[in-house]
Amino acid sequence: MGILLWIVMGLIVGIIAKFIMPGRDGSGFIMTVILGIVGAIVGGWLGSLLGLGTVTGFDVRSILIAVAGALVVLFVWHKIRN
Repeated sequence: MGILLWIVMGLIVGIIAKFIMPGRDGSGFIMTVILGIVGAIVGGWLGSLLGLGTVTGFDVRSILIAVAGALVVLFVWHKIRN
């Protein structure tokens, strides 16, 4: 995927992950996008290790894998910040 698609997917995934796991971390728009992009990368990596596939584009499976990765990243982020 191109960088623009990663940013758009990161935004979507970051918002979904923050909706699922809200918290008072004060993260803004940029941090949400970064969280989503990192989460997509982590989700793709973990998905490939577990044999579930990777993040390949805008399809339901890829978004679910990316959201799972973003939730892992968000959980770690909350543990580090608190």
